[in-house]
Amino acid sequence: MPKSHSINEIKKELQLISPKELIELCLALTKYKKDNKEFMAYLLFKSHNNDEFVIEIKKEIDELFLIVISQSNLYLAKKTLRKILRLISKCGKFINNKSILSELLIYFCKKLKFSGLHFQKSQILINMYNQQLKKINSCISNLHEDLKQDYSNDLEEITII
Repeated sequence: MPKSHSINEIKKELQLISPKELIELCLALTKYKKDNKEFMAYLLFKSHNNDEFVIEIKKEIDELFLIVISQSNLYLAKKTLRKILRLISKCGKFINNKSILSELLIYFCKKLKFSGLHFQKSQILINMYNQQLKKINSCISNLHEDLKQDYSNDLEEITII
């Protein structure tokens, strides 16, 4: 495998190529991996309005929670919950904003806590929930004091066990 170049080297090289070649490189990159395509779509179509994007993600979480609630088996519910967490994680990487990631994780925890799912019967699900609480704590620790207080209040509401 060839040596990986630094971001700075890549940036300098990109400045030297024509716009047409740049478009071709971006398209090649999006064809390489689904995540790259989704990230490019986010940057082009959604990044200008993060509030709208967060609302879309919350709607998708709501739809997936309908599947979770309909599951009578905790094993199947756990698989769907992990799918939701992968979605939140991916969106958190796209947005790269700790405040929004905290908001989405708190939303997930609230949905889980008030879903009626007896997740306290499964140690795996309890651990999953507690792990999200740790992530929320980690995210809000770096925020401005006002935001930190708001999210801390939300965190107290969802802290169980």
